[in-house]
Order: sequence, then structure tokens, then C-alpha cells
Amino acid sequence: MEITSDLILYLEKLGRIRLTPEEEERTLTELGSILGYIDKLGELDTTGVEPLSHAFGRENVTREDIVTNGDMQESILANAYEKKDGAILVPKTVE
Repeated sequence: MEITSDLILYLEKLGRIRLTPEEEERTLTELGSILGYIDKLGELDTTGVEPLSHAFGRENVTREDIVTNGDMQESILANAYEKKDGAILVPKTVE
């Protein structure tokens, strides 16, 4: 893909940003070098390389979802300035 001034203007519009002419020129150059590097990576021989989702061969370690401190309502409400029906009352923020 070729990076052009029109593409930079289109990206500005999509991102809802406004770049100065110097920033546009720098962005054009930097995006061109990024895409050039990606093209260079595409030239690598990856025959026999298995695709990975992570760089490390680890699995997600999880634990049982067991509630250990579930009966704390009274101690939490003890610090509330105002409370009603087992909940903390806060000032209304939306009319």
C-alpha cells in the first residue's frame, strides 16, 4: 500500500485530528517506513513455524471463584454517611 497525502488527509478525518503540514509530512514518512518494515517481514521464510497466540507457551492459570468475604454488608455500611435498605445513599447526580 502506498502512503499518499490523500491517505494522510483521510486518516486525519477518520481520527478527527488536524495536523500541521510538517506533521503531515513526518507522518507520511513514518507510515511509509512502518509499511516498508512490514513488507520486509513478509519476505521471511516461515515454513514449518507454528502460529502462536502468545510468545510464551503458557496457559491461563485460574482459580475457583469462591467468595471468601461475602458477609461484610454491616461492616461496609457502618462507614456510610447515609444508608437505606442495605445500600449506601449518594447524592443525585442526574436530574
